[in-house]
Amino acid sequence: MTAPLGGRVALVAGATRGAGRGTAVALGEAGATVYCTGRSTRGRRSEYDRPETIEETAELVTAAGGAGIAVAVDHLDPHAVEALIQRIDAEQGRLDLLVNDIWGGENLIEWDVPLWEHDLAGGLRMLRLGIETHLTTSHFALKLLTRTPGGLVVEMTDGTREYNASHYRLSVFYDLAKTAALRLAFTQGHELAKVGGTAVALTPGWMRSEMMLEHFGVTEENWRDAAAVQPHFAAISESPRFVGRAVAALAADPEVHRRNAGSFSSGGLAKDYGFTDVDGSQPDCWRYMAEIQDLGLPPDPAGYR
Repeated sequence: MTAPLGGRVALVAGATRGAGRGTAVALGEAGATVYCTGRSTRGRRSEYDRPETIEETAELVTAAGGAGIAVAVDHLDPHAVEALIQRIDAEQGRLDLLVNDIWGGENLIEWDVPLWEHDLAGGLRMLRLGIETHLTTSHFALKLLTRTPGGLVVEMTDGTREYNASHYRLSVFYDLAKTAALRLAFTQGHELAKVGGTAVALTPGWMRSEMMLEHFGVTEENWRDAAAVQPHFAAISESPRFVGRAVAALAADPEVHRRNAGSFSSGGLAKDYGFTDVDGSQPDCWRYMAEIQDLGLPPDPAGYR
């Protein structure tokens, strides 16, 4: 079978771990050439001080069937981002897909701490990591992506537009960073429509990232054992590959522009496109959150995966 994204060039900005890595690998499954950027390399760790590296991500992309290319980039550095786009142009002559997944703010979140008590420096850095990086990357990348019609931008966030509009998300700073990504998809979609491009916002559900698995003391092989600690996680969580397959489905959709400026979830798009998570399920986390978890009901994934 022909790979649906064969010959397509993607940039996954923030591909070291989590949704970024899952997206890069899923695009590799679909045959894409994927530039995988981040700050953690085999020679140098970022402030996260975690073992995942962009080289590992690129190797996983290639093993999945695509072509993974690791490039160390701090997306707060405009010169580094500009050099990255110049390199993609020189090597590929095109850019078909930009996934703005840059984040890196988990260790800065102070859960349910009010604005006047939250560490100001940490909160402001969250905004730089979650908003300034996306703006800087799009500023340079869209000059290449819009060279030909049909380019797609995916703004990765946490929560759908509908859910976030009616729910407080951890802290003022975190809430603002994730809501801003939703608005970035809307505004970029408005501008890209004029040149034949598309932008959407996309959220995973309760994702089994490397950090989340460690937090619950489980692995991807035995994640259901987390039920004793957090039963809702064991009921509805999804692998990072699931949201990545949502990106791949969007990129392969010849009519994706009908979704321009919209907000979507991995679970919602799975119903539309028919892809599944690595275990064959289709977890619909945000519907589960609203109808089960937020109402204080006991965990019950029946009808939600």
